[in-house]
Amino acid sequence: MPFDADGTGDIMPHKRSTPHYHGDEVRVMFVIAAVIIILAQSTGADLPLSTFGSVVASAALVIAAGITSPRLVKIHWVNALFAVLGTLIFGTSAVGTYREGVNVFDSSFVYVEALALLALVSLYFTTRTLRGILLRPRLK
Repeated sequence: MPFDADGTGDIMPHKRSTPHYHGDEVRVMFVIAAVIIILAQSTGADLPLSTFGSVVASAALVIAAGITSPRLVKIHWVNALFAVLGTLIFGTSAVGTYREGVNVFDSSFVYVEALALLALVSLYFTTRTLRGILLRPRLK
């Protein structure tokens, strides 16, 4: 029977548990949002960003996702900033578009609404991560 490093016989590695860490979820949502932004821009959707702004935003989201780690506290503040900006930009655009009476099945509205919701959920998980970091006992 193969044994792992701690000699327990468990072949599958145990997931390290960091209390209140949700960076993995944020990482996935940021990459999905980046893909949606590029896809929407490529198909001619009406996004509240220019083409250049869309590519820059997508690259920034992917870079932040790649750097996100429970050991790097500052990246969670950057993630929070990106999530707030995404919520404000895409959320206000989605609400404004809906109030104008646009068909909710319009592809531009669907893309913007999806991005707003991804940003909002990312903001929630990032805030939970920051709360966990701030409440973590300090080593003396």
